[in-house]
Amino acid sequence: MADTPIVELRNVSYSYGRLLALEDVDLLVGERDFLGIIGPNGGGKTTILRIILGLVEPDGGTVRVFGGSPAEGRRRIGYVPQRFDVDLAFPASVTDVVLMGRLGHARAGRGYDDADRDAALAALETIGMADRADRPIGDLSGGERQRVLIARALAAGPELLMLDEPLSSIDSRWQASFYGMLRELNDRMAIMLVSHDVTALSAYVEQVACLNRKLYYHGEIKEGIEHLVETYECPVEIIAHGVPHRVLGEHE
Repeated sequence: MADTPIVELRNVSYSYGRLLALEDVDLLVGERDFLGIIGPNGGGKTTILRIILGLVEPDGGTVRVFGGSPAEGRRRIGYVPQRFDVDLAFPASVTDVVLMGRLGHARAGRGYDDADRDAALAALETIGMADRADRPIGDLSGGERQRVLIARALAAGPELLMLDEPLSSIDSRWQASFYGMLRELNDRMAIMLVSHDVTALSAYVEQVACLNRKLYYHGEIKEGIEHLVETYECPVEIIAHGVPHRVLGEHE
């Protein structure tokens, strides 16, 4: 981890009304970390991403992003939400959607320039969809639209890429290449990946954060597997990699 973290949460808590979503969470992310965040539904995984982006303010604790406030730091973050809510009848092309990632770079009143369009095309090439650049976004499948969201985030040239359940709509045939792509991207940016796919995370990510309202563990993936039962509050079954075998928790 870098000496100066790009994301720093100290004693962060957050509630939705009377429902406590996060409790005294400490989390550090370095500039080349590849961090998987796992935990049950309602455990606060999406909430922690929204706090880092400055979309919600914590009830307590401090948050620093690239040394400043989340509002100041989010320009340097590419974010891929879990769902893509868009009017599919709206006449926008794939390129139009990806260019939205360049809004922070476009000059006021000048629109997009060649550099913006080159960045959008490069992002589409990265996720293997350059051949669909002129297609209407409404003509794509759910998985293809999710890949366009990833390209939109990459077009911004982020230093931190945050993905919230990005494989929820993606064809399983593309998942292996997706993780390979993330490994390559990790050479030039930090990655935070929220996922329920514990098996895949154990094979690809370097660090894991086990989150269920509280942060039960943050560190190397091998040691983190031992904390899954505590995180999920029930026995957990995974498939270990290397020499493939099942790891079974004890059930009463």
